[in-house]
Amino acid sequence: MFRLSDEALGAIMMALQKSLMEQSDIVPTLSALEFKIGENKKLYIMNPPIVKLQEDSMYPASDGTD
Repeated sequence: MFRLSDEALGAIMMALQKSLMEQSDIVPTLSALEFKIGENKKLYIMNPPIVKLQEDSMYPASDGTD
């Protein structure tokens, strides 16, 4: 039996976050993940998804009048 490593769990959470932000299907991201089995019988993800944020996507630009 294998379990997900903390890193693998984080990578899956990032895949979920990415699909929510991009409003896209998570299946292609999950199916592209490459796993490695560690000595401790935990699964590690070798190619975690990358989430890119646009600078103004969360916070509006400040005009300096605050």
